[in-house]
Amino acid sequence: MIALSVNLNKIALIRNSRDTTNPDIPAHAQMCIDAGADGITVHPRPDQRHIRADDCFDLAAMLKVEFNIEGNPMTGPRKSERAGVGDYPGFMALVKAIRPAQCTLVPDGDGQLTSDHGFDLKRDGERVAPLVQELQALGIRTSLFMDPDPEQIRLAAQTGTDRIELYTESYAAAYSHPDPVEPVFRTFMEAAEVAAEEGLGLNAGHDLDLNNLPRFAGIPGLLEVSIGHALTVDAIRLGLANAVAAYQAALGNS
Repeated sequence: MIALSVNLNKIALIRNSRDTTNPDIPAHAQMCIDAGADGITVHPRPDQRHIRADDCFDLAAMLKVEFNIEGNPMTGPRKSERAGVGDYPGFMALVKAIRPAQCTLVPDGDGQLTSDHGFDLKRDGERVAPLVQELQALGIRTSLFMDPDPEQIRLAAQTGTDRIELYTESYAAAYSHPDPVEPVFRTFMEAAEVAAEEGLGLNAGHDLDLNNLPRFAGIPGLLEVSIGHALTVDAIRLGLANAVAAYQAALGNS
C-alpha cells in the first residue's frame, strides 16, 4: 500500500486570510484522518504565510497517524510580523522540539512561492549529512527532497538519509500538456530503480492529482505521496471526505 499524507498548508492559507481560527487546523487534520488519510504533512516556512509553528505543536499533540514536517533546515529563527502570531523558532529547532515521525528536508528559499527543485548535494551534501544524523539520533525518519537525477540520488544515499521524496512537477507538467509523458515517466522509473539500489525508501510529491496519480502509483517501491494543493481544490468540488477517498482510490488503496 502507498501511504497518502495530506498536506494542510492550503487549509492554513485560507485561515490566514482572516484573523480567525477558521478553518481549525487540528480539526481539519482529524477530518482527513477520519476519511482515510494515512498521515498529515505540513511545511512551515519562516514567514508563516500558511502553516505556523504553533500549528505544528497543536498537530503533534493530537495526531495518532504519521506526522511529516517539511522545510529548509538552514532557516533560523525569525520574528513574527503579524499580531497574534508567535515567532518562528527556526526549522531544526522546531523539528527537534516536536520529533515527528518523519522530517523531509527541502532546499527552498524565502522568495519561492512553492518548492521548485531538489537538493544539489554536490554543493550541499557536506552540510546536509550532519543534519540528517541529528534528526536520526532523535528517532526521526529523514527524507530529502530530490529531483529524479540518478547521480544526485546516489549522493543522497551517502548522507545516510532514510528516504528521498521525488519532486514530481516535471511529470505532472508533461502529463497535463500535449508533450509525450513517456520520456519523463521513464526518468522517474530510473530514479526509483537507483533509489532501490541504494537502499533508500521512496516518497513523492508536488502537483500530483486525480488525473496523473494512478499512473505514477505504478512506480516500483513507492511508499508515500504527500498531496495538498490538488486535494484541497478537489475537496471544494467533492467534499473533503470524498476527496480523500478519491485519492486513496487513485493510489489503488480502495
